[in-house]
Amino acid sequence: MKMDDGRDVVIVSAVRTPFGRFGGATSNISSIDYGVMVVKEVIDRIGLEPSEVNELYYGTCIPAEYAPYLNVPARQITLLAGLPAENVSLTLDRACCSSMTAIHLGYRAIRSGEADTVIACGAENMANACHLVEAKHSRWGQRLGHVQMTDILFELGYAKKGFNAVALDSGEVALEYDISREDQDRWSFRSQERWSKAYQEGKFKVGEEIMSFEIPQRKGGPILFDKDEPPRETTMERLAKLKPIYGSPTVTAGNAPGLNSGGAAMVIMSREKALAKGLKPLATIEAMEWAAGEPRYMGTLPAKAIEKVLNRCGKGIDDMNLIEINEAFAAVTLVSLKMLAEMDPDKFKDLRDKTNVNGGAIAIGHPVGASGARITMTLMYELMRQGGGLGVAAICGGLGQGESILLKV
Repeated sequence: MKMDDGRDVVIVSAVRTPFGRFGGATSNISSIDYGVMVVKEVIDRIGLEPSEVNELYYGTCIPAEYAPYLNVPARQITLLAGLPAENVSLTLDRACCSSMTAIHLGYRAIRSGEADTVIACGAENMANACHLVEAKHSRWGQRLGHVQMTDILFELGYAKKGFNAVALDSGEVALEYDISREDQDRWSFRSQERWSKAYQEGKFKVGEEIMSFEIPQRKGGPILFDKDEPPRETTMERLAKLKPIYGSPTVTAGNAPGLNSGGAAMVIMSREKALAKGLKPLATIEAMEWAAGEPRYMGTLPAKAIEKVLNRCGKGIDDMNLIEINEAFAAVTLVSLKMLAEMDPDKFKDLRDKTNVNGGAIAIGHPVGASGARITMTLMYELMRQGGGLGVAAICGGLGQGESILLKV
């Protein structure tokens, strides 16, 4: 399928917070507050007037986190960030795909001429997810006896309706693709090492994709939060000692990301609007695609979404200078790469070498609502450092969802 006719869509600003670890310094920051801070920063960086933003799309995944702040978080972020009351906003939930879906809908609005300037953003603070008491135990009365609370983070609630834990499915599917526990641990170790090297080189310090912010303290002055918390030093020996989680044959806490917090946002515009404002496009969005399939095969969806976006652009995977695949688990990234390599060992190695070159979510963190935007900007900034080229990013979402974006720098 050829690309549809329409206006060029470019990214003119992109930023994220450092990501926090579960129970860390950012535990009490709501996802709405994250959304507000990244929206303010992403427009301030380019001197954009809030009144020039036509639409805002906000991705999130865990409604139990923002439940105490009522609903329509996108609308709250719009108003609290100082955008005009007339600004249209939309809250999206496609699990981990959510903020990439926000980019996707903004891209479509601009291509069609319905908007010139869109903010696409996402945020999550998994440490803030509430324990729930179902209405049948509370609102409609529990005359005697104990009330059971539900931890919405446990299996993300999928088991309530009979779905498997995503870690279980991903581990089993990895074995179907002949990807061992050791392969997954080795990829995870690589992710940690790559992030550490990139940080030492200044790639994840405040300036490009990273912003800093202050966290008030109960005693004394605020602390400056300017570095990702999740990365950790480890060894293959330590990783090998970890027990599998959620009944998975291969997935452990070591070859999976943590439960994280953070926000990410970008401003996308029509090329005409950007040039009229004197803004230099950072990247052109060549195309976007989404995909879906059986929940059990969630780990294959990044590959399927990439195949669709490559077909739309008339490109092959070998045309890509860089690849970003979200490390929902090491199993997901490796399964998708094997599919893209058509099971060829040499091609698989070549694709691995240009995928997640600065580490991935296992090291950086995976605040689910923010991750789609995060991998997009990480890809973009690295393409810029390398002097330009083509890159593709893809992410899977729970219950068999996927999304992809192809960038040209």
